Amino acid sequence: MTGGVMGHLELHAHMKIRPGQLEGFKALAAEIMRLTQEKDTQTLRFDWFISEDGSECEVHEVYPGGQGLIEHNAHVMDARAILFEKYAYDHRMTAFGEVSQELRELAYKHAGGIAVYSFLQGLGTAAAV
Repeated sequence: MTGGVMGHLELHAHMKIRPGQLEGFKALAAEIMRLTQEKDTQTLRFDWFISEDGSECEVHEVYPGGQGLIEHNAHVMDARAILFEKYAYDHRMTAFGEVSQELRELAYKHAGGIAVYSFLQGLGTAAAV
């Protein structure tokens, strides 16, 4: 596929885990996952990765479009607030795809902004794994 359209919105969230708070972080991440599984209707991917030393986390998210992220945000807002109040800090977000002004404002409110990358080029079909 070439051109500027991906057909979905992919996000990577990066955060640091507060020293000594890894177990609490993991428990709250599990709660956020539970809320996502029970309530979201448009979340296609929501994968959490922790660095080998347990000091940082990456979350990879995929939605059909911006409305999926807005829905997800509404469902996890309270739990995410606790996550950053007690267990994590230095939240940064990167988006791959179309990002509306509404999403930019949401990212600014919850992560201090967002880096946005527009699709340039990719394979026309998904790789068989």
